[in-house]
Amino acid sequence: MTLKDIIDACKHLRIVEQRCSTQEFVDLVFENKDIEEWQRILTNFLGTPRKPKGQEPTNGDLKLTARTGGIRIEQTLFERDFPENTIIAKFWPWKDDRHTTLRMATLFKG
Repeated sequence: MTLKDIIDACKHLRIVEQRCSTQEFVDLVFENKDIEEWQRILTNFLGTPRKPKGQEPTNGDLKLTARTGGIRIEQTLFERDFPENTIIAKFWPWKDDRHTTLRMATLFKG
């Protein structure tokens, strides 16, 4: 599985801003009105959130996300482990209550 596979499954959703899209990292902004669909798709690919919104991040969550900006209590973290890499995805809600940033990364092992 790749980040492109996940993004391809989201083509029907509006992206407000595409900040970065590489094989290893995606950073984009979407409208909160679509958050349930984004959550459904990410859950299909990565499973239920490792850290749901409102839950204090563990030391393991902080270590896992350190290279991609960390994780805070108001954010959601998805993770799926594969033999050669781990894919993570994070929802970063904006203070305007209208937008969310989605950051996804492929973290290679070794």
